[in-house]
Formats: sequence, C-alpha cells, structure tokens
Amino acid sequence: MELQTINQVSKKYDISTRMLRYYEQIGLIESQRKEGYAYRVYDETAIRRLQQIIILRKLRIPMKHISAILSKPEAAEAVEIFKENISELDDEIKALSTIRRILLRLARDLQQRLNIRLEFDSFFDTSVLSIVNSLSLSKNHIKETAKVEELSKASDALSKIGDKDVRIVYLPPAMVASVLCFGSDAENDSDRIMGKFVQDADLFSINPGAKFYGFNNPEFDAGNNFVQQGYEVWATIPDDFEVPAPLSKKTFAGGLYAAYTSKPVDFGDWKHFFNWLDGSEDFEHDLCRPYESVSKLPGKHGCSGWGCLEEHINSYNFYGLKDRKHILTHFDFLIPIKERT
Repeated sequence: MELQTINQVSKKYDISTRMLRYYEQIGLIESQRKEGYAYRVYDETAIRRLQQIIILRKLRIPMKHISAILSKPEAAEAVEIFKENISELDDEIKALSTIRRILLRLARDLQQRLNIRLEFDSFFDTSVLSIVNSLSLSKNHIKETAKVEELSKASDALSKIGDKDVRIVYLPPAMVASVLCFGSDAENDSDRIMGKFVQDADLFSINPGAKFYGFNNPEFDAGNNFVQQGYEVWATIPDDFEVPAPLSKKTFAGGLYAAYTSKPVDFGDWKHFFNWLDGSEDFEHDLCRPYESVSKLPGKHGCSGWGCLEEHINSYNFYGLKDRKHILTHFDFLIPIKERT
C-alpha cells in the first residue's frame, strides 16, 4: 500500500486534517515524514488504525475509551468498556422515551386545540417543566443528566392521573343487550356480533343516545380456576326492546362512577387509574356493585365482579357507520365508587 498524504486521507475518510493531527497528538496514530516531502504521510498500519477509530466513533465510543481499547490488546478491557457504553445508551434510550411521551402528550393536547390560539405559558404545566428540566442537550445527542431512578420517576409522572383528569359521573339504570364471547379473540368477536345487531336493529334510530360498555368476563370452572378469556359488550336499549340470540337482555344497575378517558387507548391506564383512586380522600371503590351475583376474580382490574367498565366513546362511528371509515380512538374507563366514610 502506498503512503498517503494527510490531505488524501482527509478526503478519503471524510475527516478533517485538524482531527488527524489531534489523533496523532494523543498517540492513537502515527505519521511519517517522507524525505523531500513537506506533508505528513500515513502507512498501511496508520490507515488501519484510523479505520478502527472511525468505526468506534460511529458506535459513539468516547475518545478516552477508544484510546484504552487500542492501547491494550486484552479483549476483557474492550468488553468492560462496551458494557459501560451500553449502560449509558440504555439511560439515553430511557431519556428519549420520556421525551417521546412528553411530545405525544403535547401533540395530543394540541390536536384538541387546533382552532384555539396557543398560549405556551399556560400550556406547559409545572409537571411537564419539572420533567423537561431534568434533561439537557449536548451538541450531538440527547444526554440524560439525572439518575436512572429520577428518570423513572419522571416517566411515571407522565402517566400519573390527577384529580383534573377524572370525572365523577352518574350512570342511570338501563336495560342492555349483552353479548359475551370466549376465546383468544373474544373482544373482536363480541364487537363484531354487537355491530351486526346494531345495524340489523337500526338501534341508533330507535335509541340515538345508545351507550356501549365492555368488560373482561373470563370463564372459570367450579373450583374458580381460569378456563379461558371472555369479553362482554353491552348496548343500552329501550325497556321493551327484544334482542335476538346470541345476545341476551340484562339490567344494568347504574350508579356513581369515576371516569377517566384513555386516548389513545392504553389499557395500562387501568393501573394508574386505580392508583388515583387509592390516593383519593373523597372516594373509594364500591365493591358492592358487581356485574353478576358472584365475584369471580377478585383483585383483577376490569374483570367480572369488580364492576369496572370500558365505555366505547364515539360509538356511533364504531358501530353505526356501515363503511367503518372511522375507528374507535378512545375509551372511558369507569370504576364504581362511593364516598369515603
């Protein structure tokens, strides 16, 4: 391999001559002085070392670590350095994930304010500011300066449900048409059957204010052991309305509920919703209003016996439109509550 000048190397590997001199200064590469030649030149060994440096830099290994890797031939040294950098990348990924969640939240809120003049002072609340302030930007990438534990708290803070996110509503008693399906695709099956019922019965003409609720309702054996997943869907109907098989007619007792809108739907919000209720000074879970006379699976959120419901918001678009161009984008999660005594 012919000797290459510093300018040739700079152009070929897209690296500045100043950086090449810096690598030489800190001992990572060596140049030669060709007799009668005014410029530095690099031999095959130097070029190979430069290629190694470029690869490690593209893998975002800091210069001090590159120096340690190239100066010590032991593989164990490189392994430890790579592990350390992987750990730092994990922290950065977590930071970027938090930033992504902030942006999603802001975009979601902005979507609901498209026709309103945006006032940033009121838009960024203190919880968002406190989280963002824990993040800083370096020249090339996001750098997380807070501890991992603090970052986890920041991420959890985005998911935390506060009093302003929850509505207290009263659902009136109602007659409902019910469909219950079992199996791995129970939710889609029950929605499909309910959709056909709504279309065939022209339910929205008969009851324009029809409401739709769903909840997990698994099958258990006589020993209360889980058999298979089940999902039940209700549609409110007039008292004298008859429903065809496989639907059945039931009475919904109604009552006081805490409501939280999950948009886009995230079923992990059930956990955060119950965390809010556990911390409420005014309300507690009313366990006396199960869907059925026997509580089948106590201790499981959203399952039969706990009285929790998922209301299909904008259900007309979901069940009422024949072309189904619009999709269901959010649920109201509903927990039966009572005042704390």
